[in-house]
Parts: sequence; C-alpha cells; structure tokens
Amino acid sequence: MPDLSLRNIDQISNDIRNEEITFSHLLDDLIDHVCCDVEYEMQSGLDFHDAYRRVRQKMGSGRRIREIQEETLYAVDSKYRKMKNTMKISGIIGTILFGFATLFKIQHWPGAGIMLTLGALILAFVFMPSVTGVLWKETHNKKKLVLIISGFITAFLFISGTLFKIQHWPVAGILLLSAVISALFVFLPALLSDRLKEGGNTNKRHIYIICMAGFVFYVLGMLFKLQHWPLASVFMILGLLILGFIAFPLYTRITWKDENNVSARFIFIVLGSLLIMIPGALINLSLQSTYDRGYYPHLEQQQKLFGVKWEINRSVLARYHDSLEFKQMEQIDNKILAISESIGEIQKQMVETSESNPKEPVMNPSAVRKTDAGFEIIYSRLNRPFSPQPAKDFLLPGSQKRQELTAMIDDFMKTVSSILPAEETEKVRQLLDISSYFPGENHESGNMLMLSGLHSLEVLRNNLLTVESFLFGKIANQ
Repeated sequence: MPDLSLRNIDQISNDIRNEEITFSHLLDDLIDHVCCDVEYEMQSGLDFHDAYRRVRQKMGSGRRIREIQEETLYAVDSKYRKMKNTMKISGIIGTILFGFATLFKIQHWPGAGIMLTLGALILAFVFMPSVTGVLWKETHNKKKLVLIISGFITAFLFISGTLFKIQHWPVAGILLLSAVISALFVFLPALLSDRLKEGGNTNKRHIYIICMAGFVFYVLGMLFKLQHWPLASVFMILGLLILGFIAFPLYTRITWKDENNVSARFIFIVLGSLLIMIPGALINLSLQSTYDRGYYPHLEQQQKLFGVKWEINRSVLARYHDSLEFKQMEQIDNKILAISESIGEIQKQMVETSESNPKEPVMNPSAVRKTDAGFEIIYSRLNRPFSPQPAKDFLLPGSQKRQELTAMIDDFMKTVSSILPAEETEKVRQLLDISSYFPGENHESGNMLMLSGLHSLEVLRNNLLTVESFLFGKIANQ
C-alpha cells in the first residue's frame, strides 16, 4: 500500500485545519481518515495530487468536513443544539409570517401589519442572534468576528428598515441607509477578505473581487433608488451587468470542471442570481413606467383640466359683464388670479432650484413656459424631478412661500364666508386647507419630492377654480 510522505500529510492537515474544525479529537480523526482515503486511491496507480483531488471531490471540497463537525456538535453540545433548533424554528416562522404579511398587504386584507411586525421581530431578535451564536460556535475564529458581527448588524438594520418602510413609520430611511453603509464599508469588505484568504483556485479569487464589485454597485443603486437620488439606474444596471454577464459565467466555467454532477450550491447560485437580477430589473421598470408613462401624463391632464376650467370661468365673467353681479364676481376672480399666480411663481422657483447648482444658477428654465393662464410646467423636460430641496424651500412648514400662500387663502375665505352659509363655507375651507396638500408640522421634511409638490400645487389650483365656478353660480342664482 502506498505511503504518504510527511509533506503530503502536512498539506492534508493544513487543508482540514482551514475548514475551522474546533474539536481537537475530531480534527485528528478527520486527518487520519482523509490520509487513509488518499492512500486507498493511490493503490489504483494515481499520484498523490490526483488521489487527493478525487477524495476532496467526494467530500465536496470541504463541505462534508464541516457537516461532520456540525453533526458532532449537535450530538454532544446541548447549547449548540438549542441554538440550532431555535435558528431553524424562528427562521421558518419569521419567513412564513413575512410571506403571508406581504400577501395580505398586497390584497389589503386585515392583519397584514401585525404579521409583518411579528415576523420582523422574530427574524431580528430571535433568528439573527441565534444564527450569530451558531456561526461563532462552529468557527471560534476571532479573525471572522468582524464578519459575523457586521453581518448581524447589517441584517438587523435591513430587516428593521424594511419593516419601518412598509409600515410608513419614521426613521425608516435612516435604518436602511445605516444597513447599506454597514454592508458597503464593513460586511462586504470583511466577506471579501475572508474569501480571499481561503486557499484553492486562484481564478476564484478574481471572481470574488468581480462579484463583490457587482454587489457594491447594485446595493448603491438600490439605496439611490429608495432615496430618489440621481444615478440610481446607472449603478443598478452596472451591478447587474457585472454579476450576470461577468461573475456568474466565469464562476460557472471554473466550477464546471470540478463538479461531476449538478450540486446544490450551483442551484442556489442560479436561484440567488435570479432573485437579485429580476427584482432589480422589475423595480427599475416599475418606477420608470410609473413616472414616465403614468405620473407625467397625469400631471399633464391636471394642466389641461385647469385650462378648461379657466376658459369656462372666463366665459362666465364675459356673460355677466354688464350685470349687477359682475362686481362681486370680479372681486372673487381677482383673488383667485392672485393665488393662482402665486402658485405658478412657486412652481417656477421650485424648478429653478432643482435645475440649479451653486456654480450655475438657472433662471427661466426650459421646463417652464408662460401662458395666458399663468406658468405651465413641461414635466418631460425636468432634469431632477425627485429633488427634495424645492419642497423644503417652498412648501414645508416654516417656508416663506407657504406662509404667503396660506395667508392669501385665509383672506380669500373671508370673501367666501360673506357669500356662503356657514356649513358650505366650512366645506370650502376643508377643500382649500393647505395641510391637505402639503406636509404638516410633524412630517419628515426629507420625504416630499419636487414632483409630489408640483402635483399638489396643480390639484390646489384646479380646486380653486372649482370653488370660483361654484361661487359664480351662487352669485348668479341670488
């Protein structure tokens, strides 16, 4: 029977130690077992390297060694067994609750919020701590402590941020941003470092670097998309291209030679890649379709509706020009015109703010044009429709333009109260209430985007013309 040299035994010993076997007796038994298997394969005429490669293929490149340790720990360590069972049960329950909560949320059925919150709490406070404990128990490698802790923190923040985002609770953006920062600057670098330290095929190390670059771009794109920052689609597309057309094909080509059959790892890699690429593409397509094909035309319809109402009210004024009611109608129309002009000026300044930068201020942007009825926005020409700064400057509580607009509407309501009875006046007051269109005092200021603000202003202008038409009818009937 062929014998292994001391150098061969040292190579086998080092490889098994790299699999992070923490049981000393188990480590010795595994080394002895692998050495015997290699010597048995060498009896068929193979040299050491070919025999050792065949044994490692049978063991799944170290996966079976780690499985043996896990089975040993499960059998002899009661604390590990409890953590493992807790991890499995909490993971299943939390995932099921999250899945059903998503279904109930989509269908608008009751109980979705409760299941979503309960599922997130189980995953964040039971599943993730138990996973961290199991990983540490299986490795006891202080070099991986940063990887394990950062993974726990990233997952905890992401689960919490997702829950807060879906439930529309405050600080959701802060939690998701913290999760992304933790992933980009701690977890992913630690994971890449751990992968690069492993021995084996050098080409795989290059793939790990390429794959990590793809993940970084993809995560940045998701963050930018959630925050409505520019370049979101560029980062996401770049990340998906790197993962789907470079990293995945290269990994498949290299591992194909080492696999005699389709392994579970390959199946999971395919499914995981699809779970990354398809949702990312759908998010981009959905948001692009929502705003390009749905939101802009909706805003343009609001503008057309304003033009129709404007012409109708002009024709009513012309018809009653020589009547006793004209003076009162003209007084109302003048106030409506002043408010409408103020709204148009706010829209124009919001667009100028979004299109400008500190070095190049933009005056009279091409996305704004002057008509007989006031300023009109050409929404398809907006370069930064999701900028949050214009809403902060002109529409949120405390801004000067909002205070001026509120004062003008309050003054207009005094005229309305002199024409309508108290009950109808209150309905008009509710219809024109500024807080119904723009955030209140307790609203997160960073959540309102310029496009939403422009839409609210368009709706307010149309409602003003509706009130004007209603008042004209009341005056005429009197």
